[in-house]
Amino acid sequence: MATITKRELVIKISNETGLTQQQVFDVIQRTLDSITDSLSNGDTVVMRNFGAFQVKETKAKIGRNPKDPDKDVPIPARAVVKFKPGKEMKEQVARTLPLIRERDK
Repeated sequence: MATITKRELVIKISNETGLTQQQVFDVIQRTLDSITDSLSNGDTVVMRNFGAFQVKETKAKIGRNPKDPDKDVPIPARAVVKFKPGKEMKEQVARTLPLIRERDK
């Protein structure tokens, strides 16, 4: 199993649809920009059967400096993006367990 880059995704979709790579890149980039803009406004982005992105707040906490464990380091609260996969994605990914186990041997 490999890592898929945006470039590889553009090439794959371009080959499957017949659209130019630039057209596919523009659509993907605009989609990602729209998702990012919505999340930065605090909105939840839901794509049926794929999943949902939403902004959550992490609590402030005290961490440790690995170089000097005696010192406390305050870690402020922050906004993070969480992803909850949709039903179809969960089911499809669940079927990859044998592949993952084979890869990790």
